[in-house]
Order: sequence, then structure tokens, then C-alpha cells
Amino acid sequence: MTNLPLGPLAEKMGISIVSIDEGSGYATMPVEGNTQPFGLLHGGANAVLAEQLGSAMAYLHAQPDSIAVGIEISISHHRSVTAGLVHAHAHAISRGRTLASYHIEISDDANQRLATARLTCMIRPRRESPR
Repeated sequence: MTNLPLGPLAEKMGISIVSIDEGSGYATMPVEGNTQPFGLLHGGANAVLAEQLGSAMAYLHAQPDSIAVGIEISISHHRSVTAGLVHAHAHAISRGRTLASYHIEISDDANQRLATARLTCMIRPRRESPR
């Protein structure tokens, strides 16, 4: 739905940003292909989903003169899932001049919470790349 640069990791994991603005966002990711050896969704996949969505929101907040880079993420895993899609819902906690923080909840197809994350991004001036 968006023209945001997602990058190869998000593409490889099948992450899709469904809706987004500076204050809220929604994304999905398939469980299939993102599991650990026991068939459960990998906790790191949850973290990538949370950081992808929150960072995309920070990117929109930082535009057009700045960029956003993740500097801290914390995530608590509440339950496991073995199939279907996971759904990430995010909202901004704070959007300042130099820092932006986001709360991200990840749930399964039955709307059971799988994980809760918090992401902080640093807002930095956009610099021209060296030639």
C-alpha cells in the first residue's frame, strides 16, 4: 500500500505495511518462513516486524529534512503461534525533534496478543552522500 522503502529483509520476511501515518500504523507478516527450528514464530521475526513498522512511522515523521534510525527496541513475547499471519498495530508515544518512540502490539489471526514492543528512533539531519 505504501511507497516506503522497506528493504530486502522486510521483503524476504513477507512484511506488508497495510496502513501508516506519523501517529499510527498497521502491518502484517506470515508465520510461514519466519519460524525457529521447533515450528514456532521466531521471536526475532517479531522484533523485525515491530522495528520495521515503527521505523517507517519515524521515517514519515522525520521527512523531508531528516532521517530516522532505530536506537533501542525492547520486546516481550507473551505466546507462540505456528501458522497464519501476525498483525502489528503501532502508535506513537512521542514524536520530538530528535527522538521518536512507538508502542507496537503484535497479535495472531484470533487477535490474541503475541508480543508487545517499544521502539525508539533518533531523528538525524539528512546528509548528502559523498560523491
